[in-house]
Order: sequence, then structure tokens, then C-alpha cells
Amino acid sequence: MKDDVLLGIDLGGTKIECAVLDADGSVFWRRRLLTPQGDYPKTLAAIAELVRQAELALGLSGRANNLPVGIGIPGSVSPVSGLIRNANSTVLNGKPLVRDLEQLLHCRVRVRNDANCLAVSETVDGAAQGARVVVGMILGTGVGAGIAIDGREWLGANGIAGEWGHNPLPWPRAAAAWREFPGPPCWCGHEGCIETWLSGNGLANDYAAHSGEQLAAPSIVGAMRGGNSDARASVVRYCDRLARSLAHVINLLDPEIIVLGGGMSNVAEIYEEVPQRWGRWVFSDVVRTRLVPALHGDSSGVRGAAWLWRHG
Repeated sequence: MKDDVLLGIDLGGTKIECAVLDADGSVFWRRRLLTPQGDYPKTLAAIAELVRQAELALGLSGRANNLPVGIGIPGSVSPVSGLIRNANSTVLNGKPLVRDLEQLLHCRVRVRNDANCLAVSETVDGAAQGARVVVGMILGTGVGAGIAIDGREWLGANGIAGEWGHNPLPWPRAAAAWREFPGPPCWCGHEGCIETWLSGNGLANDYAAHSGEQLAAPSIVGAMRGGNSDARASVVRYCDRLARSLAHVINLLDPEIIVLGGGMSNVAEIYEEVPQRWGRWVFSDVVRTRLVPALHGDSSGVRGAAWLWRHG
């Protein structure tokens, strides 16, 4: 058993995944549990149980103080209060998660947004390996982004760098076929946030509004591939909205690569359709930014959480 190991946890809305990596990124151990719904103490207990199981499986018992834990969550830690904020897993909001876990686990804990973990993971040994400026985007139940520069997360002055999903959809279209203004209400209290359009539910809501039929996002994509014209129109609108939204990111950060994670990142058509569209809004004569899916798929979050401690 190597001494140089890193432990990461991906705390999601439906599952909690724990993995132990060595310095080369090899996975020694991995386990998942269902996330307790709406119960903060049980969530803490589930995380503690996974860490206990990891220590027992790898012979790390008694070394907890030397094994810091990295955790990715769908929210962020306030640099002022230390409390969780902006989490769409709302049971975490307002809670001192870092303090509670450090007391429970008796080790150092680093909590970051799950999109930050995606960006770090894919920069270290994934689809963006070797790139200097990387944006990791999660398109799933929620929509968010994280930034990695030279393989390290970039938090920003307020700890919200990359909070792209709660900006308004750019260049909204007023035509009846698009219906983009003022936009759907968002859980954050605003209307027309990018998340309301580009989440899986955003695609489902667009399809329902135009077809009158309720389908989940994967079924809409399947219907499009089967020749359904309403489904095709909804996916085209989705790609156009994604192109406009990513153009904002390119205009601000000019990253070498944008890596997509989350359920919608599995829609292969995105990677051809979006780059064909975003040039209209990017303030450049050429767009060399690449758009790619995460190499590590839904394991990128837990890997990135572990990598949070690779520089100590």
C-alpha cells in the first residue's frame, strides 16, 4: 500500500461517491451510497461511514489526521461565514459543513463546488490535460461551471468563479418559437437563468411547451434520433442557447478548452452543433476553443475532489 494517497468525495443530490487515488490517479478503492434526502445529520453520517470504510479497506486506520479529505458539492463555501451557500441540494445551505466534517472525521477537509472538481480532474489527467486555462461545465439537474488555471482551481475574490448557471441567458430571442423572455423562474429567485434553459429539465420543459408532451431529456434525444421533428427542434434550440451561453464564457476567459460533464454532456450532437453556432457571438475572427466531453465521465467529480489536496 502506497503512503501517498488522496481521498475524494462527490456529494451529489442522489448519491455520495468516495474514492481513494494514488499520486498517478490510479483508483485503489471506490464506493457509493445513496444520499439521505433532506437530512443533514444523516448526510454527515453517510460521509463518515464512507471514510471509515475507505480506511478499513486500505489499512489506513489510525492515520486519519494524515489523510485530508476533498469534497465536491453542488454549492460553495462562503469566504466570510464559512457556511454553505447556493447549493441546489438545499439541505446544505447555511450549514458549517467544513467545520462539522472536520470535527466528525478528525482530519482536514476541503470543500469545493463540484464543477471546480470537474475542471481540476480533467486538467490533471483528463480531456484537458496540458491546457493552461480550462472551464469545466456541468449540464445536469443543475448547471454550473468551474475554472482551472495551470491545473489548480480558481476560486475568485468571492469564491464564486464560474457561477455561470445563474447569469441570464444571453441574447434572448423574442420570437414565439423560442419564448425566451423573461424566461422561467429559477430556484435562486431570478428569472431566465442559464440553468433554467440548459439543465435536463430545461430541455424537457422546452419540448413540453412546444409539443404538449412530457418527456425526460434522454427520451427527447432518442426521439430526435428517431426522426421526431419536435424533438429535433428542441435539441436545436438547446444547442443554440448553449452556444450563446458559452460565447459569453469565451469572451470573458478565452479558455483553451471547455469540458462538459453531467447528463446532457452525453448528447453527442452537442459537440458538432454548438461550435458551428458560437462564432456568431464570440468577439473574434476565429474560435480555437475546443468543446469536449469529460474523459472520466461521472467519476470526474470524485477524482477532482481528491486532487484538491495534491498540492498540500
